[in-house]
Amino acid sequence: MDLYLVRHAVAYERDPDHWSDDSERPLTPEGEENFREASRGLEQVTPKVMALLSSPYARAWRTAEILSELEGWPEPKYFPALEPDVPPEKTALALLDYSEAESVVLVGHRPGLHELAVYLLTGEAGSADIKIKKGAAVRITFDGSPEPGAGKLHWIIPPKVLRSLRQTTLT
Repeated sequence: MDLYLVRHAVAYERDPDHWSDDSERPLTPEGEENFREASRGLEQVTPKVMALLSSPYARAWRTAEILSELEGWPEPKYFPALEPDVPPEKTALALLDYSEAESVVLVGHRPGLHELAVYLLTGEAGSADIKIKKGAAVRITFDGSPEPGAGKLHWIIPPKVLRSLRQTTLT
C-alpha cells in the first residue's frame, strides 16, 4: 500500500468570535488557492488513488474536496479517526479497513497526522517528531497492510515544492 498523508491547507487562525466550534474554521482564500496549485504537483507524484479519506473538520474536508477535483481521484469520505486529537493507534486500526487498497490519501491535522506518521514508521507514537507543513504531503509505503512500525518513508514534500512539481515527476 502507498499511503499519502496530507495536512490540510492554510486555514484562518482560531477565533471563537467567528467560529465558536473550531471544527468549522475554514481555509483562507489564499490557502485554498495555493493548495489548488500544490494539488497539481501532488497529482504528478501519486499513482491512481483508490480512497480519499478526510477529517470531517471544515478545513481538512475542503482540502480533500480540492484533491477530489483532480482527474481520476475519488470523492472524499469522512474518516472521523482523522480528527485532530484521535490517538494514532485508533487511526491506524480504522485504516485497516482499507488495507486492500493500493493507494490511500488521508487528509488531517496536527498533531494527529504527525503522530500517525511516526507510529506507522516506528511503532511508537512518541518516538520521533515529523514536521508536516500545512498543505504538505508525506508518502509512506507498506509491503502488506498498514501495520505500526512497518512503514517506509519515501518523501515529505512541502507545499512550495508541490507547487513547483506541477509539470515534473518525483519517484
